[in-house]
Amino acid sequence: MLKSFHTRGVLEAGCDEAGRGCLAGAVYAAAVILPEDFDHPLLNDSKQMSERHRDEARSVIEAEALSWAVGIVEPEEIDAINILNASFLAMHRALDQLNPAPEALLIDGNRFKPWGQCPFDCIIKGDGIYRSIAAASVLAKTHRDARMRELATAHPEYGWEGNKGYPTKAHRTAIAQYGATPHHRRSFRLLPQGQQGELFE
Repeated sequence: MLKSFHTRGVLEAGCDEAGRGCLAGAVYAAAVILPEDFDHPLLNDSKQMSERHRDEARSVIEAEALSWAVGIVEPEEIDAINILNASFLAMHRALDQLNPAPEALLIDGNRFKPWGQCPFDCIIKGDGIYRSIAAASVLAKTHRDARMRELATAHPEYGWEGNKGYPTKAHRTAIAQYGATPHHRRSFRLLPQGQQGELFE
């Protein structure tokens, strides 16, 4: 049973990211403020939900949240500032869009870069504990997956509609055969050591 809030009577935004471990595509983060009485029977850590259930929950979250937003950091930015800082930046970009603004933050994970003066709690596996973080995990994942499906139509050889940019064996085989696209993260090890693949723009 997910918890409705950390502190009653406070506008809490749950934050989570998606795509941190991918070889291709942007990292996405979502921030969500839910009503304290929000409940949805399917809501859970997005990794524990089917794609159909995530999409269904996304519609409900976006309709009923007091405020929600998604922040995006593209591969070129990831390469410049590293993936950890990019994850924080994506969360900040999501938080910047919230209206009403949150009074406290619940962050999935063990680290965060402060957002202004807003108090925050980092909660390991928080997407399986608090509804607002679970909701953020659903929005971050569904928005990112939708974008990867779009990119897959332009680059069908990489199988992004299925692997969503994660380092599957088939994805790495395609990089070795076809090279990297502008959507690949050049600061990541795209191929196992000892393999060669031409990188092209």
